[in-house]
Amino acid sequence: MTTSNKHPDAPWRNFYGRIKGKSLKASQEAYLDEDLAALSPGAVDWDVNPDRLPLDVAALFEGRPAWLEIGFGGGEHLVHQASTHGDVGIIGCEPYINGVAMLLGKIRRAGVTNLRVHPGDVRNLFDVLPDASIDRAFLLYPDPWPKKRHHRRRFVTPDHLQPLARVLRPGAIFRVATDIPDYVRQTLVEVPKAGFEWLAEQPSDWRQPWDDWYSTRYEQKALREGRVPHYLTFRRNG
Repeated sequence: MTTSNKHPDAPWRNFYGRIKGKSLKASQEAYLDEDLAALSPGAVDWDVNPDRLPLDVAALFEGRPAWLEIGFGGGEHLVHQASTHGDVGIIGCEPYINGVAMLLGKIRRAGVTNLRVHPGDVRNLFDVLPDASIDRAFLLYPDPWPKKRHHRRRFVTPDHLQPLARVLRPGAIFRVATDIPDYVRQTLVEVPKAGFEWLAEQPSDWRQPWDDWYSTRYEQKALREGRVPHYLTFRRNG
């Protein structure tokens, strides 16, 4: 169910965090068994694509623009975007298999057909995404890794941002939502250095959510606990 690193040329990569949590429901096990393979871009798997040949994104979505959500959690926002924007295709990436199972159930109920799912580390997906193949990317409430010694594990570091910049086309939008002030700080420092422009002109540009926003369960928890969401919009430099 997850991308294999058994191939001798596969890079060894740390993954920080849980890959599986509490036991899955029988229905969720069925979603994984019955639906995941058909929705996964097979070229990401090292055993299927050991030479790391580029993924044919245009064929994957029949020529529609392609978007990417990095770490989709339970999949609420991902399914909402797919339902709202039927003229695009969206790849959702999430290594936490419980979240993948939750997403598959939401896909069944919503009946959306413009989604693909990579149940693994986004860095393996970056390996096979062609240059300038993605038109929009989302990073929503990523793991904050609050301890200073763990900040290198955050997504907003060069090891992640440089391959993200490579796969985004010039002019593509990158949205980041977080409720952690220090994550905001690091994002505003590191993302522009990777080749992006922050598009905010006034406080409402980072205090108000986007017009097509769907508030996730992570955001609702943050609001209940008194934390303030920030909505940061960047554009990939041309």
